[in-house]
Amino acid sequence: MKILALEPYYGGSHKSFLEGWIGRSEHQWELLTLPDNKWKWRMRMAAITFADQVSRLIAEGHSWDVLFCSDMLNLAEFLGLVDKRVRDIPSIVYFHENQLTYPYRFESERDYQFVATNMTTALAADFAWFNTKFHKNEFITELPRFIKKAPNERPTDILERIEAKSTVQHPGIDVPLFENFARPDGPLRILWAARWEHDKNPEDFFAAMRILKNKGVDFRLRVIGQQFREIPKVFEMAKKEFAAMIEHWGFQPTLDDYLKVLQGSDIVVSTAIHEFFGISIVEAIVAGAYPLLPDRLAYPEIVNEIEQLEPCQFLYGGTPEKLAQKLEELANRNKNNNLWQNKPKRGKLAMQKFNWTQRAEEMDKAIAEV
Repeated sequence: MKILALEPYYGGSHKSFLEGWIGRSEHQWELLTLPDNKWKWRMRMAAITFADQVSRLIAEGHSWDVLFCSDMLNLAEFLGLVDKRVRDIPSIVYFHENQLTYPYRFESERDYQFVATNMTTALAADFAWFNTKFHKNEFITELPRFIKKAPNERPTDILERIEAKSTVQHPGIDVPLFENFARPDGPLRILWAARWEHDKNPEDFFAAMRILKNKGVDFRLRVIGQQFREIPKVFEMAKKEFAAMIEHWGFQPTLDDYLKVLQGSDIVVSTAIHEFFGISIVEAIVAGAYPLLPDRLAYPEIVNEIEQLEPCQFLYGGTPEKLAQKLEELANRNKNNNLWQNKPKRGKLAMQKFNWTQRAEEMDKAIAEV
């Protein structure tokens, strides 16, 4: 089967997703991409750019069986502009994220045109794939509130039309199991691996670290992740405050560097207020880290995959105080080298369902059914 894939924002998780799947897929792929910057302009203009490119390819004799794109594309605009032969093939949109429920600091910052783009893309596609059940349910649940903002002429059947075509397809990961790795001696090593942006809520993380420090708990910090032009000020302050405890800090330049940091971490922590899947969390668990995550977003769905252990062991109440309390308990368990309570491989094995070898095969079958 021949698949045309369009990715207006080819970087980060979007790029990793396509590379992971295409590299293991049994289908033939033709991939058109645009750089991963100026995301607003990608959503505004990518449809025109891709329509021109695809129309030229058709004139050269190219053809495809399925059209696949991400939520960054205005699919309705693209189909209206492209050669009519593309309009007749089945189309799938993959929602990595959406602009309807992204947590802006102020609601006035939300551009409703981008929300409308996500909505019309879901309507225009034959199938809508979401990366988690949480994401799918949240999008469909919140959509009526957006529609009610329209002063008149509100569509009445959008939810039913989108929900009928929506399914869940988890992304994959590609992290080795590190079977022979032996944990080094020393205090608890705490990992925070996320974009250095406000939606990952670093303020709560460092507030919890401050509580631990004031209680005299011995720990080390590994604070890594992608950084952008504007970095929350809390990172600069935390780098000074916790200088004696920091083992790794900032973006890891290579995959090998990144995996080594994951591999040597005891606990991976999230304080996010926005997370539709949590790739770095799953990767850290596969590398051996014990997850400690807020009881919200997609996290209960993800850690529930750790079979034969109660999910509540890996979730906390979502506040710095609750996080610090759980970390102090785990620090005491760590002294006996028994974070996983005699089941050290449980997390690693449970997360293998997200391995790209399995996910690529399952998504190949799903796209063949389309």
